[in-house]
Amino acid sequence: MNKITILISILFLSNQIIMAQNNHAIKENPLIMTWNTPYQTPPFSKIKTEHYEPAIKYALKVAEKEVADITENKSTPTFENTILALENSGKLLGQITSLFFNLNEANTNDTMQKVALEISPLLTEFSNNIHLNPVLFARIKTVYEQQDDIPLTIEQRKLLENTYKAFVRSGAMIENMQDKAEFRKVSEELSLLTLKFNQNVLADNNAYSLHITDKKDLHGLPSYAIEAAAELAKNRKLKGWVFTLDAPSYIPFITFADNRSLREELWRASNSKANHNDTNDNKDILVQIVNLRLRLAQLLGYKTFADYRLDNTMAGSSEIVNGFIDDLLTASLPFAKKDLDMICEYAKTKGFKDKMQRWDFSYWSEKLKNEKYDINPELLKPYFQLEKVKDGIFALADKLYDLEFKENKQIEKYHDDVIVYEVWDKKQRKFMAILYMDFFPRESKRSGAWMTDFRGQRIENGEDVRPLIQMVCNFTKPTKKSPSLLTFEEFNTFLHEFGHCLHGILTQCNYASLSGTNVEHDFVELPSQLMENFATEKDFLDMFAQHYKTGEKIPQKLIDKIIASERYLAGWLSIRQLFFGIIDMNWHSISSSFTGNVDTMENKASKRAELFSPIEGCMMSTQFSHIFGGGYAAGYYGYKWAEVLDADAFSLFKEKGIFNREVADSFRKNILSKGGKKDPMELYKTFRGQAPTKDALLKRCGFIK
Repeated sequence: MNKITILISILFLSNQIIMAQNNHAIKENPLIMTWNTPYQTPPFSKIKTEHYEPAIKYALKVAEKEVADITENKSTPTFENTILALENSGKLLGQITSLFFNLNEANTNDTMQKVALEISPLLTEFSNNIHLNPVLFARIKTVYEQQDDIPLTIEQRKLLENTYKAFVRSGAMIENMQDKAEFRKVSEELSLLTLKFNQNVLADNNAYSLHITDKKDLHGLPSYAIEAAAELAKNRKLKGWVFTLDAPSYIPFITFADNRSLREELWRASNSKANHNDTNDNKDILVQIVNLRLRLAQLLGYKTFADYRLDNTMAGSSEIVNGFIDDLLTASLPFAKKDLDMICEYAKTKGFKDKMQRWDFSYWSEKLKNEKYDINPELLKPYFQLEKVKDGIFALADKLYDLEFKENKQIEKYHDDVIVYEVWDKKQRKFMAILYMDFFPRESKRSGAWMTDFRGQRIENGEDVRPLIQMVCNFTKPTKKSPSLLTFEEFNTFLHEFGHCLHGILTQCNYASLSGTNVEHDFVELPSQLMENFATEKDFLDMFAQHYKTGEKIPQKLIDKIIASERYLAGWLSIRQLFFGIIDMNWHSISSSFTGNVDTMENKASKRAELFSPIEGCMMSTQFSHIFGGGYAAGYYGYKWAEVLDADAFSLFKEKGIFNREVADSFRKNILSKGGKKDPMELYKTFRGQAPTKDALLKRCGFIK
């Protein structure tokens, strides 16, 4: 045997050994293996960061084979062998990527962020390969064009319609090959840029802290904020007190600290995130994102990205959304100006001689609120102990929907902070979902609050596969001296996110892509915002709101003060939310590539919803993760849109009784359980008996009588 032959033999054997090792590694990968766990929940203790990339690459190959089986099918295209087969493909891939990207938001690390940047282009390429496959689209189009002659259920028709639209909106009808190639490139670049945007915001958020060593700089701060800051300093092995840009730390300081210069420092740090011309700066990334989104929309035949995005919503068009924003802005602005004048005048009476600035507004408005209504967080927080609030919200879900929540300590969790519950329908004696609740801030978690799922609900082989729901928040942490006591705003946030959870828990659909919160974007906030209405209902508060030390129920007079203060700064708060919607719509309504200055664009666009002058170096756009790193692009108006729906919907609860089972059953049957089975306006009208109007919202805000 000559040397070359020997070398070839060695190389062959080496490759065989490597392949065998790789196959063994894949088979032993916990993300690939069948999860023999309670309710097939993720075995977090076995999953390591290094497992994700090989598992996702393997799952991609499996999914590619499943899609190839559809395209290579020589049978006449049918709903079953094409639409349903496509719906059922990629389940392993979906299971792994849902887990990965949800944890990348809630419990990330540097390695996970690098993996995200590695695999996102692969996933985008896979998606493009599906949607730009002419053979596959031809099969889908055949079924779509014959739908009137096919006996389909309402849900099947919706799945067929959504599938066809998804392909069209993803470039399936682009005929020019050069344009198709560009569409691929644009979508792949966007997947990376949106990830990078979020990573920069998180890095900048974590990079800043305010370290205080002089006790006099704490004047004005409530004891709970001082206690939390002292504990944070101790955890960092520092003397004194530490404040961060996380909401439970930032909000009390900006609201109560007497030291104006430190309020300004903290405000500037918070409002200049990812805008420091350094490695975490998002200005160039933002511009690339909006220009690439514009190009993507124009490749699909739309003038702007907003036109593209809104073509698939309740609103339906940019004109309707902009008109909606304009109408609410017109109604809100006079009240917002009165709110600002009121705060300025009040501050003057207290000896404030400087010009009112943004870092002053929360401070003085809170003082006036306390004076007008004799209400402040120090009074309220003792009645909103997190554990009691959780029990109360669970009890509300029981009253409305017969739900029971049982903690299960045997189910693994991804962080020690997480609590896991089984959710059961008591009346039907049916298991409904697993609920993971993750309440407290940490450096591995992005800011804000959200609901998502590790597994969506679906019917598979005749079995109802129930969802794995995740609720993530950033609430005030407990300290050695006291339990976690929520501000009233945090209590509202809990109700809001829990409303999303109910949408996921109570869904009853056949197809995962239609279940739970998979609805039109401007409809998804209805269940969450409806729940916020219960926050000031005495009958509900009496169920749980007890002083954590004395056990005393929250006094009626304190509830009355909360209710009386509900309209406080209603105009100001309304234009603040509209301000976000205006920025969003302006960035996504450009019809030619943006080449200008980012802060100039934001200031010009938002000027009509601003009552303060711009502050150099500070802006919202560079940290606006909802629209540049999330799913709300050309959709942020949806929060105000849903306010119209929730105010109108809750008026029926108020009319019939907030615990009225007939109304609750109707809301569950016609909204919560339906997911995206039907057109949202049709669902809403079935529940409410009429189309929604703005009147209930305008009355709630005090803008009309």
